[in-house]
Amino acid sequence: MDVKPSGARPSLGPLARLAPEPMKVVLNWGRRYSLWVFNFGLACCAIEFIAASMARHDFIRLGVIPFAPGPRQADLMVVSGTVTDKMAPAVKRLYEQMPEPKYVISFGACSNCGGPYWDSYAVTKGVDQIIPVDVYVPGCPPRPEALLQGILKLQEKIAQESVSGRYEAARPPAAEEGGR
Repeated sequence: MDVKPSGARPSLGPLARLAPEPMKVVLNWGRRYSLWVFNFGLACCAIEFIAASMARHDFIRLGVIPFAPGPRQADLMVVSGTVTDKMAPAVKRLYEQMPEPKYVISFGACSNCGGPYWDSYAVTKGVDQIIPVDVYVPGCPPRPEALLQGILKLQEKIAQESVSGRYEAARPPAAEEGGR
């Protein structure tokens, strides 16, 4: 007989151990092949992003839908170009407006680590200083093929995700009892 600790979630029954794996596969498959992209193009790397969405490279065949209308409809933010300290709050605000689950690709040397402008007083030393990054794509300028490889790496990462782990991480902490 299983003894549940107080506050445990109710179980789905004796077959619950069989349900998570097929559900994980189905949900991850859906998220993996329907990524709506919010392009945050700040410099020359944005041109390479646009090239990756055109007919020659065509990342739509990978299940990536380019140019979401805004951050509230996007799953994936591609930050391409130099992130300045003045632009950093806008990047963070738009990232926070995206619904869960959300992913970030840092595209190009400038967004990865500041690029050739790393020693400037006004350049953020990588977008990972502001928001969490899932995949880094190197290059100055990065090639469209590199973005396609980065998308494939992100899709592999999504396929391996735990559904409950992904949503538990996104859940805000519970309010402290006895607080104000």
